[in-house]
Amino acid sequence: MLKIMKTCIIIPNYNGNHFLEKCMLALENQSKHDFSILFVDNDSKDESIKSIKSYMEKEPERVLLIENEENYGFAKAVNQGILFAKEAGARYALLLNNDTEVDPFFVEKLVEFMEEREAKGEKVFALSSKMVKMHDPRLMDDAGDELCVLGFPFQRGLEDSEKNWNTPEEVFSACAGAALYSIDALEKTGLFDEKHFAYLEDVDISFRAQLYGYKIYFCPEAVCKHVGSGTSGGKYSNFKVELSARNSVFLLYKNFPLFLKVLNFIPFLLGFCIKAIYFQKKGYGKAYRKGLRIGFRERKTMKQADFRGIPLSRYLRIEARLIRNCFVYLEERKRRKRLKL
Repeated sequence: MLKIMKTCIIIPNYNGNHFLEKCMLALENQSKHDFSILFVDNDSKDESIKSIKSYMEKEPERVLLIENEENYGFAKAVNQGILFAKEAGARYALLLNNDTEVDPFFVEKLVEFMEEREAKGEKVFALSSKMVKMHDPRLMDDAGDELCVLGFPFQRGLEDSEKNWNTPEEVFSACAGAALYSIDALEKTGLFDEKHFAYLEDVDISFRAQLYGYKIYFCPEAVCKHVGSGTSGGKYSNFKVELSARNSVFLLYKNFPLFLKVLNFIPFLLGFCIKAIYFQKKGYGKAYRKGLRIGFRERKTMKQADFRGIPLSRYLRIEARLIRNCFVYLEERKRRKRLKL
């Protein structure tokens, strides 16, 4: 019988057996162990289940497995984990990709940061960790995510020196590959949208949290090595490009009220055109266009955020951030381009 503690670490898994040993060893070496581990397996065909059950035999009160009969995708898998953790009385859900290796103080620092902010009366939704490259931990992978008014989500600090990202600050979205969420806050915002299946579901739920008045922070003391696209198989694929394109339409449709959709129509259109040209050059133009078509066709089946009672000032703050992020995004691209020269 699993003993749920203050924090429940939820690890969605699909054919990730080759990552599990390193991931679990890092969790076993944590400075504090006030957490439980819940694997949610999406019908893996490799040796994942066998490996996970061996961990369960070693620590039956701390490790549990939910076995799905098909691949439900990231969003539904983590929702299953969050609901289980909630019913068992956990305060926090720590979502963790299987292709990660966390620092020994990772869990402790995230929980400490969250509790310090909550003690000050802040409404904190999530904390994004300091994710560095597995192959070269001197380089950043993610310092929290942002969204610009063109509709582009982007990773802060990608491929920059990790030494440049040691300041705690508010971010637009936590990267759900290694992030701590308040279960109380998730009750207010709702869970991850399972229609997303995978990709941008973390930006979507963070957008909703921002609309409802919650804060999201980057916690640089919680360090995590990350392979990146470990399950999907690489930076780009037809599957990933199509889903991301579809979900980008869902993201904008669900979280912008009508007056902001009208105000931002030209930036949205420009963003879609830029992406279409980019993916055409990369050889994924057909997949991107297909994803957009599906997104526009199915957008009205998506549940929008509850816009009632949201003050105009909050919309304007979010809009200002999204406009400013266009310049941040351009600077990030310029920086990465200089690194390649």
